[in-house]
Amino acid sequence: MATYRKKSPIPSAPTDAEIFYPEEDGKPMAVSDLHRQILMRTLQAFDEHFADRPEVYVSGDILMYYVEGDPRKSISPDVLIAFGLGKKPRGNYKVWEEGKVPDFVMEFSSKTTYQNDLRHKKDLYALLRIQDYFLYDAEALYLPAPLMGFTLTEGVYVPISAAVDGGLHSSALDLDFHVADVGLGIYDPTAEAWLQTPAESALARAETAEARAESALARAETAEARAETAEAEAVRLREELARLQTRR
Repeated sequence: MATYRKKSPIPSAPTDAEIFYPEEDGKPMAVSDLHRQILMRTLQAFDEHFADRPEVYVSGDILMYYVEGDPRKSISPDVLIAFGLGKKPRGNYKVWEEGKVPDFVMEFSSKTTYQNDLRHKKDLYALLRIQDYFLYDAEALYLPAPLMGFTLTEGVYVPISAAVDGGLHSSALDLDFHVADVGLGIYDPTAEAWLQTPAESALARAETAEARAESALARAETAEARAETAEAEAVRLREELARLQTRR
């Protein structure tokens, strides 16, 4: 009697759908409260600045995969901005699905990260052809300068020179970066205004509205005082006229 053996399945190449791309790397978003506060404020300021531009995607600490089929090829910029993608929520950033790399990335350097930020990440971001790469050292202890910027020129990152006011201009974003009282200040030279978080913008609008109300009240009080002065002058003139008429 003949027997039949079950044939082994024909091996197939793995597809992207079968490959797991984690959405977290298990690393903390920031190494200290100071870093976290400044980083969160920076992301919120970018969100507010680009709120009316639906094609601009802003994210931070998101895993970016840059080689299809290899989840080991990933990096997680502290700040990532890409134009032309849209604001839909993402669990991670797959370059081959998005169709492009980000236009701008930024790292908040610390004692444990600054060497990697200046070497491996800088080389990788240049290899990926990300236009602008900025670094910020909140403690001003580890980087050669508290704020550093590089722009891609013929495939190589070239340092961005500081302007007279000390700011570094990002051509990718058309924004100027400064070391400021809030930690990191970002200035829009077109609007001639500093970027603000939604809370800061709301507070500024409220203060402006209050100032306008106070100004209107002051104008009303001034007008009322002038009216009272005019009325008093009219009364005086009528009395003076009455006296003159009595003497005749």
